[in-house]
Amino acid sequence: MKLTPSAEQDQFAAALHAMLTEADIPTVARQWAADNPAPGQVVWRRLAELGVTGLAVPARWGGLAAHPADVVVACEVLGHHALPGPAAESIAALPMLLTTLGDDALCESWLPRLASGEVIGTLAVAPHVPYATDADVVSLVLRADEQTLRLGAPGPRLRSVDDTRRLVEVADGALLATGPAVGPAVAHALNAGALACAAQLLGAGHALLETTLRYAGQRTQFDQPIGQFQAVKHLLADVAIGLEFARPLLYAAAVALADHPSTAARDISAAKVACADAAQRAARTALQVHGAIGYARESGLGSWLTKVWALARTWGTQSFHRDRIRTALAAGELT
Repeated sequence: MKLTPSAEQDQFAAALHAMLTEADIPTVARQWAADNPAPGQVVWRRLAELGVTGLAVPARWGGLAAHPADVVVACEVLGHHALPGPAAESIAALPMLLTTLGDDALCESWLPRLASGEVIGTLAVAPHVPYATDADVVSLVLRADEQTLRLGAPGPRLRSVDDTRRLVEVADGALLATGPAVGPAVAHALNAGALACAAQLLGAGHALLETTLRYAGQRTQFDQPIGQFQAVKHLLADVAIGLEFARPLLYAAAVALADHPSTAARDISAAKVACADAAQRAARTALQVHGAIGYARESGLGSWLTKVWALARTWGTQSFHRDRIRTALAAGELT
């Protein structure tokens, strides 16, 4: 089992990196945070042209029916660029929810439009995703629990630590589905969303490391770059090791989601914990190495710092995921 991207996935990631770099995502993110989502919606349409929005959608509904590892590759790049918008929800969780539920009418209504980029969707799932991200600017809002799936009615907007994550309270709308099939579908959606979220965290962590390495090579003290000092080298090495140790867990979780459903929840929880821990270490180290300038908007760190802090706590906190791992191991899931 290969737990690294293939050559084709590397090429896909490079194309996505190039598109997002050209799109000037920092400017797009500032506009999104300032209640001007139009430039961000243009970027989402370009994601659709590259096939990103249809990766997790079955072919019969106009998608690519890609392996979860392909979704991981895409979401890692989105995290690297701190793209605004409900990426985990629209690209991963919603397609998984609708596909697993197996209601052809719902799939026909929404999956082709999600795949084509005509619709961006978001989802609130109590208790792990209590608010729907960007529900006030997207076309499809769903609200789910273990027994019901409903359309969501966007309500008051709350402030997030990440200005580009518009957290919205969602009231119950029209009932779409109820019964025993809903609970398993919601559980699968939680796994898919957590996996995509973990990939975004890994991407953001790598972006923070790259930015900090550049700064450490430019900032001088005692007539030499601070990156030459052993203490700084050790800090950055610890970040790099944490990120690289998290990557195999992330790809193992993607394989489990596709091929080993009995251990998927455990493996995805392990990936979410590892990626969140590594990204938060990258964030702390970035602030420590940058010093006071790291707190200023001019440093450019803020878009990744706040993204990491927010994503680490959505689609299941680290405590929740550690409990899932502990429960699985206690039940004898050792393989």
